[in-house]
Amino acid sequence: MPTRRDMTGKICLVTGASSGIGRATALALAREGATLIGVGRDRVRCERSAEAIVRASGNYKVEFWQADLSSQEEVRGIARRFHAVHPRLDLLVNNAGGRFARRLTTAQGVEMTFALNHLGHFLLTLLLLERLRQTGRARVVNVTSAAHRACPGIDFYDLNLKREYDGRRAYAQSKLANLLFTYELARRLAGSGITANAAAPGNVLSRFSLNNGLGSWLSHIAGSLKSGRLVGPRRGARTVLYLAWAEEVAGKTGGYYADEREASSSPASYDQAAAGRLWRASLELTGLADQAQEGRLP
Repeated sequence: MPTRRDMTGKICLVTGASSGIGRATALALAREGATLIGVGRDRVRCERSAEAIVRASGNYKVEFWQADLSSQEEVRGIARRFHAVHPRLDLLVNNAGGRFARRLTTAQGVEMTFALNHLGHFLLTLLLLERLRQTGRARVVNVTSAAHRACPGIDFYDLNLKREYDGRRAYAQSKLANLLFTYELARRLAGSGITANAAAPGNVLSRFSLNNGLGSWLSHIAGSLKSGRLVGPRRGARTVLYLAWAEEVAGKTGGYYADEREASSSPASYDQAAAGRLWRASLELTGLADQAQEGRLP
């Protein structure tokens, strides 16, 4: 049984916290006495989640902020609001994500899966680095998926998947991007006291893929049931929470975890040249390149 660090008063931000793994993670942290900020896209689900978590945990230091993380403007709004309210950030869980059956783009012209699953969290993490540094022992947990293994590498010549779009391919590429980002972040923050690790929660029974219609969601659930790997949100959140509070991983960084233990990710995820290239491309796509050149970002 992992030894938990005391989460009382720890300031924790969880994205995608209004349903599924994110909500299970948020509830568990609230029950341990954390000050919790949940981020969700739907206002009503955010309000209901906040009320339910307060009621179930008895912890009134819980609030939910509405934001669509595929929108860089809204991500920047979350970061500004956090800076205005909180002096530090002990734990950042980058969990929000989606899969899209047809090709969609954001206001910035970025393919939606890549924008939501990778760029939004890349931007949020870098905008909150100052607050993470204030903690001394902050943790960043990025939620990825075993689906990353289906992607042999990032297509840097067509990040927006204009030539040929396939929802499963787009999702696998975004999950590989999560790992490349995690490993590169860990390297760039080595010695800072901030750790960055990735969690694979498994196939979780949630609202995931429901945005593509009931048929797509049922197909996703049926496939997971057939594989015998479908788990509930609480089970899916275990590895995320292990990385969030286990003393056994204190100081450990740049790892991939599944079933509450460190594992090996795909060969493509360890490509440091690709990780550096993705980092530079992400800086450009989020408008952070100038700050990086000025030395204000790692």
